[in-house]
Parts: sequence; C-alpha cells; structure tokens
Amino acid sequence: MKLANPHHPAPEDAEARRAIAPVICYPVETLPGPDLDLYAQAREGMERVAEVLVPPRDARSFRVPAGHFFRIRSVEGPQVGDLNLWNAADMNERFYSGKTRALHGTHLSTGDRMWSGFPYLRPMATITDDTLDWYGIDDFGGSVHDVIGTRCDPYTHHLLSGGDYHHCCHSNLTRAVADATGCAVPQAEPMVHDVLNVFMCTGFTRDTGQYFMKASPVRPGDYLEFFAEIDLMGALSACPGGDCSDEHSSDKAACHPLRVEVFAPRPGALAGWQSPPVSGYSRSHGR
Repeated sequence: MKLANPHHPAPEDAEARRAIAPVICYPVETLPGPDLDLYAQAREGMERVAEVLVPPRDARSFRVPAGHFFRIRSVEGPQVGDLNLWNAADMNERFYSGKTRALHGTHLSTGDRMWSGFPYLRPMATITDDTLDWYGIDDFGGSVHDVIGTRCDPYTHHLLSGGDYHHCCHSNLTRAVADATGCAVPQAEPMVHDVLNVFMCTGFTRDTGQYFMKASPVRPGDYLEFFAEIDLMGALSACPGGDCSDEHSSDKAACHPLRVEVFAPRPGALAGWQSPPVSGYSRSHGR
C-alpha cells in the first residue's frame, strides 16, 4: 500500500523521474499467434460431446482433447469461476498466469492464450470467443477475465478472520484434483495453481494500488470459449463470492452453478493442424 504521508521528501527532479515514458516489457510482435480464421472454420458445425455442471461453492474437473473447444457458461445467475489447466498427460505442465499476464495483459479475451510454465512455455489454450468482450475497461479501471488474482484460499481467510472456511476456490480445486487423480488431499494441493478468473471483474485502485473486485457483468447464457492446443485436464471452481459484488469467500453471497461444455470440431476442419511444441530453449542455463 502506498503511504499517504511518505517518510522521505521528494527530490528536486521527482516530476522528471515520474514523467519518464514506460517501455513494454515483452513486445509481442514476434509472439507466435493463433490462426483464428482456422479456428473459426472449425467452430462451424462443431458438436457438443461432453458437459460438466459445477455446483455453487464447489469445483469439478473436466478433460478436453487437443483440437477440441470448450466453453465455460453462466447458468441460472451471475457467477464467477476460477480455472486451472494442466497437460492431461503430465500435470507438471500447468497454466502460468504470471507469464500469461506479462504477454497479454491483466485481463484476457479473444485471441489471447493461456501459456504453460517453465520449461514448457507453450500455449495450452486459446480464447476463441468471449460474449463479454463488449465490456472493455470501465471508469474504475475494471475489466473481466483477469490473471491478476491468485484464487480465494483458506489460508488468507484464516489470516484475516481467524476462521476456517473450506469452500474457498483453492480448497474447491484441491478436492477436484484429488477426485480426478485419486491422490490424497496433501498430494493434490500442490498441483493447484494461480488461476484465470473467468467472468470476474477486477482492477487496481488508482490511489492505493489495491486489487479490487466489483459485480461481474456476466448473465446467464454468457460464455468464454477456448480451443485446446494440447490434451487438457481442467478444474473449475464456482467461487463462493458469487458475482463478487460483496463477499469474496463466505456462505452469504448468492451463488450459482457454471457449466463446462466440450465440443468436437467439424470433421476435417483442422487438417494439418498440430499441437504446439514445448519451448526450444536448450535448458543449459549457461552451464
């Protein structure tokens, strides 16, 4: 938090230092981009082959073969969700929200990709449609589908309130991973990682720089759609904060289910397409 009354006076050249123009850390002109035209053609005539209903204040896992699409859809009422992704064949490869944020920005939409961590660093999924893309950035600096927040968790809840709450998204995802893999909870928990906050409307306050949330603009029927670049296992938590208009982790908020739908592309539409390879870096690290 920024100090309202700093301990140190500003130097004479303070305004000149503040006026230095920013530089983009990761220019993306050479970043390999998705073939959105190919994906759009594959979406035409796609067939729904599976679906999973995620109960309120709980999580469920799902699987998506490479070359298939999946949608996270709002049903019954406004609800946000916390999404984790893994390589279905090797759960050491998982979504890397920090690098995704560095490459695409704080909030994701159509054409942005969810990247895996080191040493893999490849796109796991590409966003192919977003019914909330109209929202943009509001007057508070808020936008939807963030890769800022980590996920609500029982440890921070205990730190701030002194109580135990077992339906935070971290715990929900932990149970979903345990159920999907057959692992005990202590082995499943380290597999849970920072999330894509689907439908959540967030930003940073301009005065203190604090992470904020506000009521999500999502309504029943809205969805966020992805193309699976590799074989995926996912887990989605229907956050106990509901639409995150007030309470973040409690049983007070009105909560609703979320639906995950998996679609097979039109036969032959992806002829010649291949999953992206893992990073070509030598991994020598100078040794």
